[in-house]
Amino acid sequence: MRDDLERIYSLFLADGSFSDVTLFGSGHIHETFYVKTFENEKDDYILQKLNNKVFKNIPELQDNIERVTLHIRSKLLSIPGSDVKRECLNLVMAKSGKSWIIDQEGNFWRMFIYIPDHRSYDLVDSPRKAYEGGKAVGRFQALLADLPGKPLHETIPNFHNVVKRLENFNNSISKDSVRRVSGLKHEINFVLYRASEMKVILNLGKEGRIPLTITHNDTKFNNILLDKKDRALCIIDLDTVMPGYVHYDFGDAIRTAANVAAEDEQDLEKVKMDINLFKAYAEGYLSETRGILNETEKDYLAFAPRLITYIMGLRFLTDYIDGDVYYKIHHKDHNIQRARAQFRLLESMEEQYPVMQKIIESLK
Repeated sequence: MRDDLERIYSLFLADGSFSDVTLFGSGHIHETFYVKTFENEKDDYILQKLNNKVFKNIPELQDNIERVTLHIRSKLLSIPGSDVKRECLNLVMAKSGKSWIIDQEGNFWRMFIYIPDHRSYDLVDSPRKAYEGGKAVGRFQALLADLPGKPLHETIPNFHNVVKRLENFNNSISKDSVRRVSGLKHEINFVLYRASEMKVILNLGKEGRIPLTITHNDTKFNNILLDKKDRALCIIDLDTVMPGYVHYDFGDAIRTAANVAAEDEQDLEKVKMDINLFKAYAEGYLSETRGILNETEKDYLAFAPRLITYIMGLRFLTDYIDGDVYYKIHHKDHNIQRARAQFRLLESMEEQYPVMQKIIESLK
């Protein structure tokens, strides 16, 4: 395996001699490796074998990432004191001139410059970290607000489209392929009761009141890199960067950053949104985006975490009804446990929603 990885590494325009390689990170989509170079003064690298079953069109995915990273890099170069190797992902081009290669087995690979001395967190334990996370996501959106050219490719169609998610959910209930529906009356009613309200962001977009823009679409907190002093560096995992509404990024970040429990917490009494973390994240986010968002976008920021938490609970519940065909599970009830935790988090947000709205109003 080491020899194969060294051969693949040699196909990229890396500035350093291959020394060692180890598995890296905890991602479930791609296979990721950390490549150490011999020379201390040279960069190390992240080498990834891409999953072209989840992402059907790797050239389009890579085109998105090339355009986004080059634009962010060009913007950073004009900001005094910026460090483009740490505040932005940097693709390493292949010797072929493309940003990916295909190996002899037909697998796609890409490579990034490794960002040293960073930190990432699954759970957020302080308002300061939440603030820096909000700042990172806001800055990402602000830097890309003027990306020229055609729209980005949709790497996973309808990823946050709640109407499509509800259609899939209703189809799964009708099929009831593994006979689980009869035991899910409470959860199904929970989803259906909120279904109409959850279409508000899509409806605002259709009415032209909020614009489609460039969003990350997977802003869980461990995709945000902080430095050793817990200051914002950059956002990683750009596979889902595509057209979307700013609420998708704000909502998903709050869903993960302001939840005091794990995403799949079994004890629902422990699940709640920390309003102080919400406020700190919103402060950081709006410090970077206040000037690029219109009033309607700002008005609905408080609603965004409710929408994305609803969608995630809906996706977990749908997968449970389907027989656990999408998400990796650790036991037979894992997906329904996840769904219930998300729905309890949503209830916590609903209980605090008036306060969330007041916080946004005071910051915007």
